[in-house]
Amino acid sequence: MTFRRLLLAGAAAVFATFGVITLVQAQSAGRQPDAKHGAVIVAQGTAAGAPPCAQCHAFNGVSDASGAFPRLAGQSAYYLTKQLRDFASGERASAIMSPIAKALSRDDIADVSAYFVGVNAPFLPLKAPDAALVKHGEELAQVGSAERRIQNCDNCHGPGGAGEPPAIPYLAGQYAHYIAFTLQMWRQGFRKNSLNTMGVIANKLDDQEITAVQSTLEAAEAQGKD
Repeated sequence: MTFRRLLLAGAAAVFATFGVITLVQAQSAGRQPDAKHGAVIVAQGTAAGAPPCAQCHAFNGVSDASGAFPRLAGQSAYYLTKQLRDFASGERASAIMSPIAKALSRDDIADVSAYFVGVNAPFLPLKAPDAALVKHGEELAQVGSAERRIQNCDNCHGPGGAGEPPAIPYLAGQYAHYIAFTLQMWRQGFRKNSLNTMGVIANKLDDQEITAVQSTLEAAEAQGKD
């Protein structure tokens, strides 16, 4: 597959996703998500057995900076809803998140997503990354590699990793450990959603490149993502 075809394939996947968005919005038009109810679930969990989201992600959605759990604050409601539904269906597997998502109703998922999208939370102070790694990561994020057919991150995730709502999440300020872990999940085939785009890209990155990209994206918040 040529680099041009890879770009076209990525674009086709994005347009296909927007078709799904339209369908989902039409199906859920009869009920508006309740962010206040979402806040209750985040703080207290549900009677069906889902634990409070705040236990891992914090009430304001910033998690704990370890990278074991991703930052959720300000992600689009559509993206968060899709990930929770993918966890519930098994399209995205996680020993932690899959059983939690299965314990949430469709309305619960919509409400929790609505809550997190409305949170304007600060970015936690992080250790300064290696400057050489950041420079290398910036090249991959901004330019990619035509020779190796690696699409640049900014092409889909926006300049500086700011995101392209509603379907594509922000990566700027996301924890480096989580970014690396997620890319490894695609490389190993454990994450099955977006296999035709992110799965392809992740398999073209070596461990050093993943480290460089994760360092750059985590550091991007300090350059004024918000």
